[in-house]
Order: sequence, then C-alpha cells, then structure tokens
Amino acid sequence: MKTLAGACALMWTCTAAQSAEFRIGMLTPPSHVWTQSANQFAEELAEASGGEHSVTVFPGAQLGNEAQMLQLLQSGALDFAILTAAEVSNRAPTFGAFFAPFLADDIAHAGAILRSPEAVALLDTLPQEVGVVGVGYGMAGLRQIVSTQELDDVGDLSGLKVRITPVEPILDFYSAMGTAPTPMPLPAVFDALANGQVDAIDMDAELIWKLRYFEHAETVAISDHMMFPMIGLISGRVWAGLSEDDRAMISELLAAAVDRCIDEYIAQEEGWIDEVRGTGVTVTTLDRDFFTEAADAWDATWTARVPEPIADLRAAAERLR
Repeated sequence: MKTLAGACALMWTCTAAQSAEFRIGMLTPPSHVWTQSANQFAEELAEASGGEHSVTVFPGAQLGNEAQMLQLLQSGALDFAILTAAEVSNRAPTFGAFFAPFLADDIAHAGAILRSPEAVALLDTLPQEVGVVGVGYGMAGLRQIVSTQELDDVGDLSGLKVRITPVEPILDFYSAMGTAPTPMPLPAVFDALANGQVDAIDMDAELIWKLRYFEHAETVAISDHMMFPMIGLISGRVWAGLSEDDRAMISELLAAAVDRCIDEYIAQEEGWIDEVRGTGVTVTTLDRDFFTEAADAWDATWTARVPEPIADLRAAAERLR
C-alpha cells in the first residue's frame, strides 16, 4: 500500500479534511457475503477509530450499478466500494486476465491465485489507470451455468440467450460457444429467467441458492469455468485527503474485509451446491473438455491483448497447484 499511497499523493492535490462519515456501495443484496463483509468493515472502522469514523453501507445497487459507482468513486462522491473485477476490467483491460477460462482448478486454488504477488501487483496500476486505490481482492466463487434446458453437449448451448455480467472477457467466452450472450444487471436476472427472456444464466453458487435461480432451471451445471474476483476500492480523491494514519487504518481493515470473503466462499460453496442438489433439480458436472473450443478461442484473443498479466497469473496458478 505504500507504493499506492505515493502514487496517489503525486496524482491528486486535494488536501481538504475528509468527512468522517464515509459511504461504501456494492451491487449485492443484504444477505450476500460481500455485504456482510462490508458491514463488518464498518463496525471495525468505527471501533478502530474510537468512533471518529463511521461507514454507511449501501447494498443492492442503491447508489447505482457498478459503472455508476465507479464513476462516483472517481469523482470523490463515493468513498469506498466493493466491485467486481469484471467492472474494473472495463476501465483497465489488464484485469480481464482474471477471467481466463479454467485458470483456477477449484475454489481454493482461485483464492490462492488472488492472494499471489502476481495478482496483488495488478492493484498498483489502478490509481493511474482508473483513479481509485485497490486494497485487496475477494471473490464470488467460481462461475456455474443455470439453464432451462438440458446440457449434455456444448451444442446444447448454441443459440441460447445466456445472461452474463456486462463485461468483454465474459462476452467473448460465451460468444465463442455460439450462444447469444445477454448482458444484464443482477436485479433483473430472476424475472428474466422466469419469463423466458433468457434461457440460461452465468452465475455463482451462492446466488444460485440464495436467490433461488434453480427454481426456473432444468439443469444446474457445475462447471467452475471461470473465476469471479472482486476488489475493495477507495476513491483516489478521498485517499488524497486522508491522513497517513487513516490511510493505513482504512486500507488494512477494508483489505481484511474483502479477503475474508475468499475464506467464506471456500468454506461454503460446496454447501450451497449441496442445497441446490437437495431441491431435486438436475445438477450436472461439466469439465474443461466441454468448453475446449471456446476456451481456446478466448485464449487466442486475450493472450494477444494482455499477454503479460495472463502469463503472470498462469505462472502463479501453476506454482500454486
């Protein structure tokens, strides 16, 4: 964090005292692991600051979608946010490297990759490229597919409207499978699946279970085809106005809060999948062979686009196996 602090001090000259009443925003609903971590961060910051600082948590996209929250961070109108690496990659394409298909073997491996020096080094680029300070990573487990149809072969996905997170790396992957990828914000997903607006969704195990997407599914395919990291972010303009002590305190506590999410998903993901199995819906397992052509096509596109980050993360993944 010392290098980030130095970079931000050079970039921004705002020195006015920052209000002790901070705000943190996120897309996830109140019951979500990310939101619970944000609530814990708020409690810990109030305690660590002796009540000098407070944090109001705004879950469920109350402050707008992720693109809007990132804009608020850039302007200094929002202090902190927990955002997907997918949204960050829209502004800093190097973060698209995290979405390399089958980069991680399983959820524990994904967590180790996110804690690696190679992953942490990417955060140093955020002040210059995006105007925010990244303090650390969390995640939402690995990606699965919920479908209104059986999935026995990759051809079964051809032509299906698949809800995806609106980000280019994921769009490229599903396009390569011959689907009709349909970017859609999280709050619209349940109704879209229920009314046939989409045929399938790309989703994590927690929300498949907690938001009951399986109720409108023929098949829940456990594929673990892609990581889904998130990043704890501080507005660069807000950072520039903080004292050194407050920078250290806030960044340490927010980093710890998002990092705890990794352990939560490692501990709970299999349980969420078991809960889905217990409902009687068909739960299948798909391995990399199912996605070979799409994964190879993604690799060809993105290895040419961001070669060093992909090579670095793959080296980390290999070392951590």
